[in-house]
Amino acid sequence: MARTATVPPIFLFVIDTCIEEEELESLKQSLLVTIEMLPPYALVGLITFGTVIQIHELGFNECPKSYVFRGSKEYSSKQIQENLGLPVAPAPGQPMNASGSARFLCQLQECEFNLTTAIEQLKKDPWPVANDKRPIRSTGGAISLAIGLLEATFPNTGARILVFNAGACTQIPGIIVSPELKEPIRSHNDIEKDTALYYRKSYKFYEDLAKRAATNGHTVDLFSGCLDQVGLAEMRSLSGMTGGVIVLADSFGTSLFKQSLSRLFDKDQDGFLLMGLNSSFEVLTSKELRISGLIGSAISTNKKTPNVSETEIGIGMTSSWKIPALDKRTTLAVYFEMAPQNDSNGRGVIQFHTFYQHTSGQFRLRVTTVARNIVEATNPQINQSFDQESAAVLMARIAVYKGQNDDGPDVLRWLDRMLIRLCQKVGEYRQDDPASFRLSHTFSIYPQFMFHLRRSQFLQVFNNSPDETAFYRHAINTEDTNNSLIMIQPTLTAYLVGQEPMPVLLDACSINPEAILLLDTFFHILIWHGEVVASWRDNGFLDNPDYAHLKDFFDAPPADAQDLLMDRFPLPRYVVCDQNGSQARFLLSKLNPSQTHSNSGTSQAIFTDDVNLQSFMDYLRKLVTTTSS
Repeated sequence: MARTATVPPIFLFVIDTCIEEEELESLKQSLLVTIEMLPPYALVGLITFGTVIQIHELGFNECPKSYVFRGSKEYSSKQIQENLGLPVAPAPGQPMNASGSARFLCQLQECEFNLTTAIEQLKKDPWPVANDKRPIRSTGGAISLAIGLLEATFPNTGARILVFNAGACTQIPGIIVSPELKEPIRSHNDIEKDTALYYRKSYKFYEDLAKRAATNGHTVDLFSGCLDQVGLAEMRSLSGMTGGVIVLADSFGTSLFKQSLSRLFDKDQDGFLLMGLNSSFEVLTSKELRISGLIGSAISTNKKTPNVSETEIGIGMTSSWKIPALDKRTTLAVYFEMAPQNDSNGRGVIQFHTFYQHTSGQFRLRVTTVARNIVEATNPQINQSFDQESAAVLMARIAVYKGQNDDGPDVLRWLDRMLIRLCQKVGEYRQDDPASFRLSHTFSIYPQFMFHLRRSQFLQVFNNSPDETAFYRHAINTEDTNNSLIMIQPTLTAYLVGQEPMPVLLDACSINPEAILLLDTFFHILIWHGEVVASWRDNGFLDNPDYAHLKDFFDAPPADAQDLLMDRFPLPRYVVCDQNGSQARFLLSKLNPSQTHSNSGTSQAIFTDDVNLQSFMDYLRKLVTTTSS
């Protein structure tokens, strides 16, 4: 398209200073590297927060200057305008005059020295913290100010708010936990029983902020650098509704954080950032189809057209959505249904319109048109054309969407009902004869996907914090089919001496003391050494010239792991462990427990009461073929 944006991309950094000096130093170094990756024409701004919040005036060259706001107060856009001395907000998409916004959001090439100096001079929040207290942290107030500042200066303009958070918010607005250390942070159990004191109110606060940001085309990215929870469960809407990223790291000094932040600013061959801003997504269909909804990082624009279904799946009742940020990983799930009256021998046409602001300044429109034959429900072409991998991911997104709003057991029962209905419809069997049940090759591994989805961290919250669950669910709602399948059913590769690497079953029977296993769960890359293999390493065989072939054997899994890490975002956790070591639990928790403490076998037993895949399939066959079901 010929149109060019009147405002360049905007990047507003929001930095937590309630942090140890060593951590702050690591964060500062990463931020300085990030600034070098930004285009010189981009607008940049800086907000720091601790007990109070400071908006830095980067356009003031005489000396460092900032405006201080109370961290315990929520400010409207109008109040921010008045306190900062900003003129009335311009029309959407139009820049404010230089004497206004340019004081706080300046072109990088004009204020790079001021910005880097401000970051280099950041110090730990000076307010004292008693031994039995948490720091007074104003995360909610700082994000509210950031959204309000952009709302007042650049409405409906492509912008990213990058929040670097080192702990939980401890004062309103957006409080996660009180400053008293004796009060533990909320757990899943507290949320389910509705005993989490601040959860509902804070979730609503951040959700309202997310809607304001998304409506104006502004994205919120959440970077966490803390061993404890920081409140992602409450803040998940900020990224989930605005197309932002969530990075969950133990520290700002880890390679996971540093490389993930760097990859957000990857560039194409022409040197432009690989991202689209202030995007919108619209779906058009022929009269044979109706749009049920969308699941992904988006917000409804409430555009209800004749092709919108009354049956809602995800974000429905509209044919258009706002997606403030896009990148090469962005994947949206759109759900359709057949119109009540249609020509069963006709063709259905779907057209996707994606409109976004490229970082070069151009507005671009991508149109994708798909046409498919419409056949009777009994036509065998339907079964032959079924894509079980895509179907599993689409069902996973619905289950996760339901899991965020319903009880876990209800979601599992819904998932089981849908699987049973599908198998009854497409399977071949004799009534009341489970042994006769068969599925064609296009459906054969779909039940296996559902088995692993039921056991996954997306639906089973045991042993995960609310923040971790929010992070995992955000990831599956944004990734493509291949990566989502890896999340649902991780891949396992075995390495044996003298043999080529081979994929093996995600099963306890694959545990071999003489093998090295490479597990990819998307979130973890794990290299597991069998007991015998570990003894070779510990006894120094790798240094013995007589066993030179072992060096290639040991080097192969790390080399393959590096290939997996190349394009992954965020960077997975990299774990190396030995059989019977403490971190081997990451592998055992993902394996099908075909060998447990309750049955005998030659493989390592997994101590669990979980049902194994064989028992799951046997019960599924019984339910599908039973007349009463």
